[in-house]
Amino acid sequence: MIAVVGPGDDATDPVVLDAAEQVGALLASAGHQVATGGLGGVMTAASRGAKSVGGSVVAVLPGDDVSAANSYADVVIATGLGQGRNVVLVRSSDAVIAVGGSWGTLSEVAIARRLNKPVVWLHGWTITGPSDPVATASSPEDAVRWLSATFSAE
Repeated sequence: MIAVVGPGDDATDPVVLDAAEQVGALLASAGHQVATGGLGGVMTAASRGAKSVGGSVVAVLPGDDVSAANSYADVVIATGLGQGRNVVLVRSSDAVIAVGGSWGTLSEVAIARRLNKPVVWLHGWTITGPSDPVATASSPEDAVRWLSATFSAE
């Protein structure tokens, strides 16, 4: 299961939303289950992309109302944890693709790196650390290709 994370604002840059939708479709086409925070913006776009090719989508919600999930979710987990749901989402996933940038996205990337999960960021911030860099991608295809190569190397 691969988490696709990014801004939840539906007014997010259309280029970022299009990239998220492509990432969701590419992941599902490659046989990955897609997990998101289940709400709007990048989460909806990635979910829509995954569903467009027959993929499966898991929504990990911050609240306790399952009806808050976007309409593309197959499995809805209402955590009631607020931003703490970021830990559940990342811990439940094998890797993270971040699309776009927001403080919530940054927290998910940081959690993933603390857990030694592979992370690639598309249309986001460039982050390098002394021993745990976050990869950056130039396109949705590049992000999924990086992820596939990372899993092949492990």
